[in-house]
Amino acid sequence: MINKTEKSKSLKISVIIVSDTRNESSDKSGKILAERIIKSGHELKKKIYLKDNPEDIEENIKKIVKSKNSDVIILSGGTGLTGRDSTPEVLKKIMTKEIPGFGEMFRNISFKKIGTSSLQSRAIGGVMNETFLFALPGSPNACKDAWDEILKYQLDSRTKPCNLVDLIPRLIE
Repeated sequence: MINKTEKSKSLKISVIIVSDTRNESSDKSGKILAERIIKSGHELKKKIYLKDNPEDIEENIKKIVKSKNSDVIILSGGTGLTGRDSTPEVLKKIMTKEIPGFGEMFRNISFKKIGTSSLQSRAIGGVMNETFLFALPGSPNACKDAWDEILKYQLDSRTKPCNLVDLIPRLIE
């Protein structure tokens, strides 16, 4: 439940599109995420496109986290089962803590819409130092579902009884 009498805190959010084929002109998922981030009152700090290369993904995430320029990094793509899909493996390697409930909730939401095909999703969430990390499938509908049904609320400081925003100052205790 959102307490609309409070003012929401604005977060700095970066988006990374992981794809061997998408770019600024062909990307739909990144545009959806960027629009929703801004509409929710957050600041889109950066949107970058990376090939599905584990070293590049890891390097760019670490660079953003080290800069302390983003509270949240959302990745779209590279979460499938093919040989080139490596986003979850990169996150598992660098996260200091996993948020298992994110992937579980995402697959539950997906199951209601796409049935058993949702088992192919390896959406994952976690924390690296003081930064939240979320990896979503690359499809536009998956990005809409993840934002509209999970992230929009957990990244809103007015969501009660609790939200991820309230945890940011305490992530590195």
